[in-house]
Amino acid sequence: MLSKIFSGTTIGLDGVLIDVEVDVAEKGFPGFTIVGLPDKAVDEAKERVRAAIINTSFEMPDTRLTVNLAPADIQKVGSAFDLPIAVGILAAAGMLNKETLKKSLFLGELSLEGKVRRIPGVLPVTLMAKKNKFEYIYVPFENANESSLVDGITILPVDRLSDLVLHLNNEILITQYPHKEFNEDKKPTGNFLFENIKGQMTAKRACEIAAAGFHNIIFKGPPGTGKTLLSKAFPSILPKMEDEEILEVTKIYSIAGLLRETYFISERPFRSPHHTTSRIGLVGGGTNPSPGEVSLAHRGVLFLDEFSEFPRSVLESLRQPLEDGQITVSRAQGSLTFPCRFLLLAASNPCPCGYLGHPNRACRCLPGSVLRYKKRLSGPLLDRIDLHVDVPPVLEDELTDKSLAETSEVIRKRVVQARKIQMKRFIGLKILTNGEMGPTEIKKFCCLEKDAETLLKQAISRLSLSARSYFKTIKIAQTITDLLGKEKIGSAAVAEALQFRSFDD
Repeated sequence: MLSKIFSGTTIGLDGVLIDVEVDVAEKGFPGFTIVGLPDKAVDEAKERVRAAIINTSFEMPDTRLTVNLAPADIQKVGSAFDLPIAVGILAAAGMLNKETLKKSLFLGELSLEGKVRRIPGVLPVTLMAKKNKFEYIYVPFENANESSLVDGITILPVDRLSDLVLHLNNEILITQYPHKEFNEDKKPTGNFLFENIKGQMTAKRACEIAAAGFHNIIFKGPPGTGKTLLSKAFPSILPKMEDEEILEVTKIYSIAGLLRETYFISERPFRSPHHTTSRIGLVGGGTNPSPGEVSLAHRGVLFLDEFSEFPRSVLESLRQPLEDGQITVSRAQGSLTFPCRFLLLAASNPCPCGYLGHPNRACRCLPGSVLRYKKRLSGPLLDRIDLHVDVPPVLEDELTDKSLAETSEVIRKRVVQARKIQMKRFIGLKILTNGEMGPTEIKKFCCLEKDAETLLKQAISRLSLSARSYFKTIKIAQTITDLLGKEKIGSAAVAEALQFRSFDD
């Protein structure tokens, strides 16, 4: 007999419908074959499914079994097909009511005792099931929270294969899992807050501008000046994510299998990979391409501490993601595109020993080693970073001052207000912030006063600004203007923006 079960898999960030066709032959030698371009994990499903069916007191057909995963030209990866294959075998053997299988989609990995285990990528498949007008989706109990973010489809959590069989035969019903909404915004808490950082007013101002306009930023200075502390406090001034952003980020973490402690990502991601991270680990890839750190930092922050210590080939791979907001991973079997609209936050020392230009400590590095150290960061890469901030040592008076600095909550309110202005400005467009503007949007939305235009023209010749630096200066000045609540960009905003664009590397 023949049965057809619906399941799904993920390609990039999108769910794809997979038909699981199971044929239980009436004649022939016993055998179990899976076709349809399965990988090793899918092929091993034969042993898991066989043991799960037997250990849940059901009878495994003692004839030839053929399972086809269609369409056959798509690579099938992972263990999510265990449950639909088991259901298909039981249905083809006449042990299930086939009427209950219509308009239903099944996902899950099976243990040898018949327990249904967690799998990655449930959220994109649930969205695909809703789009294809399925009425029911059966998911592992541990994935029910994640799947419940999608409204308009009945979520049925499955703990064991035996429970599912009894439910499909209308003997014991599985309780529908309720739809859940996103949590409310939380105030910034923790040890890494701006009120706990002494001095560094220029660096704090740069952080506020970067957070308001989603601009990339790099801190340069000797060890112990607060570069890492500023970077770790940076998320406390970022605005909350919109529902669309939460769903998009959660899809990435779902595919990566990182939704363990929570079923959705409510706070903006803050990724901080070590400087020994490989290029594939940073931008994504692998035999079966998966999201890298740049994608996991989507709509959040990618913090690269000890920026100059990263291999140059790894850093150069950031060029295209910084410009396009997406990364395309090409392999022999095809290409996948992952979103990566992240804010790059980097921290670097001025030289190998770290004390070049320090007012009190002498640098021990030879001129050649300093030059080689600076050459690790290429000009084109630095040109893509909007704000360049020098972080000098904290003065004694500032360090011992017991008065409280401006709190993260106060700074965050100004950032949120500036973001509201930008959302209103870019309504109907695919961009959300000033940092995402291209030349077309800059010409359309950025209006400079005459004295600001004059100052910018003088800066182009004196500072030898590239075309990219010219547009980035305007974008930064627009963000400063938004923080002030003004409409036109003035000369003061341009002057402040230029001080963050003048770097000598």
